[in-house]
Amino acid sequence: MTSHRTSPLLFALAVAAGGALTLSLAGCTGIEQALSQEVTTEYTDAADVAARADTTVPWLPADATGIVVKTKRDGEVATALARSGSPLDTATCVEMERQSAPTVHIDDAPDVYAKDRVFACGAWAVIATADGWYGWTPNSPGEKEKSPAAS
Repeated sequence: MTSHRTSPLLFALAVAAGGALTLSLAGCTGIEQALSQEVTTEYTDAADVAARADTTVPWLPADATGIVVKTKRDGEVATALARSGSPLDTATCVEMERQSAPTVHIDDAPDVYAKDRVFACGAWAVIATADGWYGWTPNSPGEKEKSPAAS
């Protein structure tokens, strides 16, 4: 009777191949997030953001949909892109000269450097997009202190 033994080298190769297959099936987004230390999450609407997001987006209009939030893993830096037909709440936001720019970028977000003005909404700076709003945090201290929502 012949005994079949798997060599340690063959076993290690099989484990490595399985790991490579898992990574390729996970897609580029997972690898990109792991390397960049950024997390991108999609939400259906403003209520979904309020219920599930680790980051608060207080300027987000109630009718916002198709929301993408991207954060650094520490949660201190974030951007949000949303579709909305509503204006921003003037009790929360005031329009002023732009003094900041996002440090985390969302695909399909507008070029903030093409904008001279932002809405200062507490720790967030927000600009209008073709179909909604794009905001980032932290904004500059000058923007934050002008905001009605400054705290």
